[in-house]
Amino acid sequence: METPDIVSPEAWRQERDRLLADEKAHTRAGDRLVARRRRLPAVEFDATHRFEGPDGEVTLAELFEGRPQLIAYHAMLDPGADPCEGCSMFTDQLPQRAHLHARDTTLVLTSRAPQPEIQTLKDRMGWTVPWVTVVDEDFYRACGIEGSFGLSVFLRDGERVLRTYATEGRATEALGTVWTLLDLTPLGRQETWEDTPDGRPQGPPYAWWRLHDEY
Repeated sequence: METPDIVSPEAWRQERDRLLADEKAHTRAGDRLVARRRRLPAVEFDATHRFEGPDGEVTLAELFEGRPQLIAYHAMLDPGADPCEGCSMFTDQLPQRAHLHARDTTLVLTSRAPQPEIQTLKDRMGWTVPWVTVVDEDFYRACGIEGSFGLSVFLRDGERVLRTYATEGRATEALGTVWTLLDLTPLGRQETWEDTPDGRPQGPPYAWWRLHDEY
């Protein structure tokens, strides 16, 4: 394996300072992007979409648990299917929800799989995040979910539910610390799409992902 060039502490600090300036600019650009996200218009959403939870049927409005904001991650778990390694890695990285609750935000996962299959996976992985079964397929159609994964953000205003944000694909990486931490290292994610110096290990993207008890 090729290692980085070895330089003096002073030369390293100069290079690090130049990178730091770009990182600060990237942070400020990210702040501007987040500000734009807060100013997105909303679309009204049917608050009566139905789901099955561990204690029975609930509506979209009830998923808020009385809070005004709801983040819903649409995980790939169909009835009888194997769990998605990427969605499982995402779920491993979810934060302590008390921090979200302190800012009036509820987090929930949705899937097509029935509750017994979801609970079996949660027990195996040690997850406690609320995870409901989509009963009303119109919900996924309205969200634009066609058998992949995605994320939606909703706001509740009295009896009304508004969808304020949605994303999918690599945009969801910002929610996970595994990718962020690997991006700090000289070897990176070790995937072929990365711009990496010659001689560093690389392999097909996603191929190394596993459920955490399968490594």
